[in-house]
Amino acid sequence: MSSPLPQPRTDEGSAGLAAIVRDPGRALIALDFDGTLAPIVTDPGAARPHPAVLPALRRLAPIVGTLAIITGRPAANAVELGGFDGIPGLIVIGHHGWERWQAGELSSPPPPPGVALARARLPGVLADAGAPDGTWVEDKSHALVVHTRRTADPTGAQQLLTGPLATLAEAAGLDCKPGRLVIELRARGIDKGTALTALVAERDPGAVLFAGDDLGDLPAFAAIRAMRAAGRYGVTVCSSSGEVTALSGEADLVVDGPEGVAALLASLADALPVPPAQAR
Repeated sequence: MSSPLPQPRTDEGSAGLAAIVRDPGRALIALDFDGTLAPIVTDPGAARPHPAVLPALRRLAPIVGTLAIITGRPAANAVELGGFDGIPGLIVIGHHGWERWQAGELSSPPPPPGVALARARLPGVLADAGAPDGTWVEDKSHALVVHTRRTADPTGAQQLLTGPLATLAEAAGLDCKPGRLVIELRARGIDKGTALTALVAERDPGAVLFAGDDLGDLPAFAAIRAMRAAGRYGVTVCSSSGEVTALSGEADLVVDGPEGVAALLASLADALPVPPAQAR
């Protein structure tokens, strides 16, 4: 038996969800990966989507006009870990918009030169700041991410390191962005809001849904609000966790982590009309 669609708590969100159901062929559904489709894990290389995610995406792919993943990970890495190469038509946008994977083809410009400078200076900056045991650096090639989740006081460690890393980012011409017990140094002017806005400009959907879980998803939420102000339907979804509360306060709809996102996607697939080719 199909589950009913959850009801957004805002009128704008309800209108956006209704517009997707009414005309899915002109809808764009964009989703974060870590914390949204996949549970957060200590080792980023061990992340995998919730078991119900891929079946729901496979059902939605032939019905929805545009289905996309927008992630801070390298696009190819997200495709591999997520098993997304089996989803027809899916677009994976990596590094917050710097890379794009589609139909097996990867577009990946060289990293900004400031990343090399930050990479060279980062060990010294962490040592001078007194980074506690358990702090570690994830090198994404196009960006550098300092993780504090493995330290004795993850929140305190993040607070300790944010200032020195912001100074390093400024010297390297990069942005310094906090996330869920991480601090990321990446290209300026690139975020999930600019990535979503560019995809919307390309696809011209009638309605847009974006689901995320972290502070890095706030720019995409802001982009949805701007689109609504310009007359386009939109709905924001928060994959809730005990670590980030700022996002839930901004969302039209809050669901219970990746399991809740998977259930939302399945409910959407249930609610959407099946294309004639599938109905046969």
